[in-house]
Amino acid sequence: MVNFLARIRASLRSVSEVSDNSILEIGSLSIDLLNHVVRKNDEVLKLTSTEFSILSLFAKNQGRVLTHQYILKEIWGYSYTEQTQYLRVFIAQLRKKIEDNPSKPSIIITVSGIGYRFES
Repeated sequence: MVNFLARIRASLRSVSEVSDNSILEIGSLSIDLLNHVVRKNDEVLKLTSTEFSILSLFAKNQGRVLTHQYILKEIWGYSYTEQTQYLRVFIAQLRKKIEDNPSKPSIIITVSGIGYRFES
């Protein structure tokens, strides 16, 4: 129940944060927050809802280091803040879809022992 309420709060928060400028342009990526559409070089990417949630969280906090615990809490809720393996799996999947070279990421940067930073 706690997890469900956390997801509702996160959804409400993200809806209230969406402004008139709901399309974020970051390098070759275009993220349409209202319609849940991501394009890279004008080609639509197929992302799961969790991948989209992670990507939009990163895009809204571009340039900031987001801790593992913060990302896990925002996406999955408080009961998942120690489940860093979940996050690693989803980051790897997301990198495969948005990075030019996923083995040498230039968009989602790992900050060792802390979390990730989203660069343009």
